[in-house]
Amino acid sequence: MNNLLQLKGQFEQKKNTSQFGLSNLPVGSKVSSDHIENLISQLEEILKYWEKDNIIGGALVSVHYKHVVAKSNRIKAIFSKGTKIKSNDSIRGAKFEYDENGTQKHVFTHYVSLDLIEHSLQLLKHSKDIVENKYNGIITYDDILELHKIKMKHDKISLSNFINTIIDAYYVERFDIDKDVDDIKERSMVTIYKTNSKTTDLLKKLGINMIEDKVLDETTVRLDPSELEILKQKAPYLIAMTTVDISKMTKDTFLDCKRDVLTIPDPTNEPTVGVIDTLFYEDVYFSKWVKFENMLHKDIETDIGDCEHGTAVTSLIVDGPAFNPDLEDNCGRFRVKHFGVATKGSFSSFSIIKSIREIVSKNKDIKVWNLSLGSELEISKNFMSPEAAELDRIQSENDVIFVVAGTNKPKGIKEKMRIGAPADSLNSIVVNAVDFNNNPVPYHRIGPVLSFFHKPDISYYGGDDSKKIKVCTPTGEGFVSGTSFAAPWITRKVAYLIYKMGFSREVAKALLIDSAAGWNRRDDMSYAVGYGVVPKKIEDVINCPNDEIRFIMTGISESFETYTYNIPVPIYNNKHPFYARSTLCYFPNCSRNQGVDYTDTEMDVHFGRVAENANGIAIKSINSNNQGNVGLNVIYEEYARKLYRKWDNIKHINDTIKSKPRARKKMGAGFWGLSIKTKERLKSTHDKGTPFGVVITLKEMNGVNRIDDFMKLCMVRGWIVNKIEVNNMVNVYNRAEEEVKFE
Repeated sequence: MNNLLQLKGQFEQKKNTSQFGLSNLPVGSKVSSDHIENLISQLEEILKYWEKDNIIGGALVSVHYKHVVAKSNRIKAIFSKGTKIKSNDSIRGAKFEYDENGTQKHVFTHYVSLDLIEHSLQLLKHSKDIVENKYNGIITYDDILELHKIKMKHDKISLSNFINTIIDAYYVERFDIDKDVDDIKERSMVTIYKTNSKTTDLLKKLGINMIEDKVLDETTVRLDPSELEILKQKAPYLIAMTTVDISKMTKDTFLDCKRDVLTIPDPTNEPTVGVIDTLFYEDVYFSKWVKFENMLHKDIETDIGDCEHGTAVTSLIVDGPAFNPDLEDNCGRFRVKHFGVATKGSFSSFSIIKSIREIVSKNKDIKVWNLSLGSELEISKNFMSPEAAELDRIQSENDVIFVVAGTNKPKGIKEKMRIGAPADSLNSIVVNAVDFNNNPVPYHRIGPVLSFFHKPDISYYGGDDSKKIKVCTPTGEGFVSGTSFAAPWITRKVAYLIYKMGFSREVAKALLIDSAAGWNRRDDMSYAVGYGVVPKKIEDVINCPNDEIRFIMTGISESFETYTYNIPVPIYNNKHPFYARSTLCYFPNCSRNQGVDYTDTEMDVHFGRVAENANGIAIKSINSNNQGNVGLNVIYEEYARKLYRKWDNIKHINDTIKSKPRARKKMGAGFWGLSIKTKERLKSTHDKGTPFGVVITLKEMNGVNRIDDFMKLCMVRGWIVNKIEVNNMVNVYNRAEEEVKFE
């Protein structure tokens, strides 16, 4: 096996200096005055409605687009005024809808003033008059191109406002006030659209009095059925998202147990993993390895059954290979700090969210967390669950990582079923279960999340009817199956990579995903096993075969582009005889109130040979990614998301192994490059930049080991090259954790 390499050097940072071209419709497109008139009529009706209903001190208006739109194609003139009021700033939510042909379309909900609606109506009316009087009712791409040349002047509307209004009208299908609400009659967590009024004050106006204990954040509250019904009747337009609060726990299979006497040495300097689960039974053989805190209210009655699930999960993290030798991962043992937040039957999402906030904030020394609780209910297609959003927020703001179980189908259900909360968490590593032949188990559930994001991330062995996972339960040895028992094995690997190897969470996540995907990624659009099944041995996650070169790079995106053109991939016969793949991971800020446009940060990755062209230096990416390259045609949002995972926080690109390989020709000086172009959807950004981790693997097409050549070339080019020796890194950890005794 070849050792993993770490390349340390300077990434360059560059601001976005590209100039936007002249605003225009897509080539060959047109807008009619009739369509503009329809938009005017719709907006006038909306204005009348909000003039009568003034409870929110403004207006909520939903903009229905003709298809999925990029940020650059959202409305610019409508709901904007001067330099201070921009339409993008008034967005309060985003979702997808589908027409009769199955075409996916964006819907954005804005909160605006009535004055701004009147201003937008004037823009539309002036634009309609110009189209009718000067263009016989239809304006085209060519017409606007000509307008830019002649610099049209109009006493009622500027040229830029006219053109942008026409472009807005092209992309917008209609305006509306959306009042669709789910038929939920249980106690629920309700998120309302953000207005200029405090949420509790708004609800009070409607006759709903909120105490602080029922408020989750500035827009999300817990409502009883009677309170929810009042909101639905009096102000249904306020409801952005609704989820049932009390969820049945996803069920795992437990078989009869037997008492076996097991022994374990006392813990010493092993790292500590956090577990958030049901209760823990403290009279087990490994109890010295676990510190337990019961987070349930003291009045809640519990019994030994409430300890079964949590104890089983923690037993795998502490000592799983001892009773599952065929799953030996060489990660050793781990201490656990176990927090009991639920009983065996059901849980309150509202209470769990608050508990997780408190737990993580008070235990900042714990960097790796296991969460094997999940809901039987399917996630929504149009918004993130509150549980997932909280996990994403915690991970974005803190240097921690969660491993989350992918949830199980209830018994008796054979049809496909979407995963349950919190397995829709994007920043977390979500783990599905496979059998011991690496096939999805019958109880598996699937993504995607928000119609786009790949979930689960990866898979591992969770047991099935033919072969189960052994665990320790309050009554002895147990045999179980479920995603709850696949997740702890991944938690062990994450803990090993972060604590013992010293990798960042970004690198640890990238290594797991990259090792699972390999060269023949199994799962793409079925959303069953994620990027693949993670290898059993931790060495196979870190190292690679002798014909491969595997290295990691880390950095912080502090500007528009973070890049290097200085990766010296070996050359043989004037060619690069390598297949290549790359996996990038980062932890973006996320905004639940933005609905389907959930991630705020996009990292567009280009990896491949460095070439010079008429526009300067560019990277010929191995996946032919042309997004953002100067002088190339615009790539529509739907295709950018599908082909290049735009707005996803995981970017995995790879070559396909072929029976007759063809080496890549050397270009220019023969260097390869890595470029990460960072975009922010909203104004909010990471104050200190966004850290990222990249794992790159090169596979020699003829089976030759060229790692020494690569290391020498890197050092010549100024890179610091560290060869990651697993045993050495573990020894370093052990020495660092040794207790110093003074005489």
